[in-house]
Amino acid sequence: MSKTWTNMTASDLGRAIGKGTINPVELTEFFLDTIASHPLSPRIYARTTAPRARGEAMGAASRAKTGHRKGLLDGVPISWKDLFDTAGVETEAGSALLAGRVPLTDAAVLTAATGDGLICLGKTHMSELAFSGLGLNPVTATSPCINDENAVPGGSSSGAAASVAFGLAPAAIGSDTGGSVRIPAAWNDLVGLKTTAGRLSLTGVVPLCETFDTIGPLAHSVEDCAHLLAAMENRRAPDLEGTNLSGARLLVLETVALEDVRDRPARGFDDALQRLSKAGAKIEHGRFPDLPEALDLTGILFTAEAYGIWGPTIETAPEKMFPRILDRFRAGAAFKAADYVAAWRRLHVIRAAWAQAMAGYDAVLLPTSPILPPEANRLMTDHAYYVSENLLSLRNTRIGNLLGLCALTLPTAQPSCGISLMAAPMMEDRLLRLGIAAERALA
Repeated sequence: MSKTWTNMTASDLGRAIGKGTINPVELTEFFLDTIASHPLSPRIYARTTAPRARGEAMGAASRAKTGHRKGLLDGVPISWKDLFDTAGVETEAGSALLAGRVPLTDAAVLTAATGDGLICLGKTHMSELAFSGLGLNPVTATSPCINDENAVPGGSSSGAAASVAFGLAPAAIGSDTGGSVRIPAAWNDLVGLKTTAGRLSLTGVVPLCETFDTIGPLAHSVEDCAHLLAAMENRRAPDLEGTNLSGARLLVLETVALEDVRDRPARGFDDALQRLSKAGAKIEHGRFPDLPEALDLTGILFTAEAYGIWGPTIETAPEKMFPRILDRFRAGAAFKAADYVAAWRRLHVIRAAWAQAMAGYDAVLLPTSPILPPEANRLMTDHAYYVSENLLSLRNTRIGNLLGLCALTLPTAQPSCGISLMAAPMMEDRLLRLGIAAERALA
């Protein structure tokens, strides 16, 4: 029976625990053994937390036996990106600058999830200090992509996605500043949820750009993402029953998002649109003229804040960093404070215009990424290729971060190609209900 556990959703595992057909201790040991024996696990997990996992599993098993389970996912083991603090266990954020860093307490969201019965399997590899959408990290490890082990898996939640895709965890928690949940989810054929900035506590999370940093799950299903979000918020998951796409108004965003889309992502997106329309969604096409200007603010808003946070640490030992990531951080030093303030003021105006323009739509649609996962070795040797693919990888997802939205990526019929649904800030529950209907249409 345990051989099928890697193919089950986190929610299905939770239901089986509730029925008494799966014991959380046996389930946890199965995943720990699978991690230990898998040839690619050193590229996926930075470290496991086996003693903690076993203790939490025993507690979950006791609750299941006595009928006092805390929720659907009580007793389900998951992985955590290595920027979430874990008490007494290294949290290094994919960087040699933080080697040996051991926090004293758990991140707030990990505390909440543990309180809801989730089991911490370990910490997954990531892009260096979370500052790349590719998932390439020659400093610690570059995780594999499920559809091409020679390609990067997407970042910065690279190991998080790989842990789920390769069957080394039922689900994972990552972070998303410019697309770091959605890109690895899409490139590894998973569901990924980017939450609204400010919705989940960042206490105990190693930052990149705190005004844009968000936390989100990567999983096999929309249902899993809904329950994982609820666990991190210590609340009940939204009711996902009875959802459908009949009458849903969906807008295909034609401004920028459909430019330079490669053949397979375009085919996956077009096929997905046809399926959504067949399921009853009303799909329209439209533009947002201010979007190019918003995207042009990326450089100052992201890099200035990132260097403001990390500059002093980086400059103590810059030789420890991958040069291309180092250069990206240092670019933030060139901006003036007055220009940074002006950029934010302009972005607030653009956000208000977006909210007004999109008020009548249930979600905005776009390809999650315009490109496929690039080849890892070529990224290391071909600078022009690295620059072009790095810029394109996060172009579409960054739209949601800049505009302050929540977003959900779903797999399409094309491997490593996702479709994203973006919704208004703090509307995650509504987006998840729409997402589960879209998931059924795309299956």
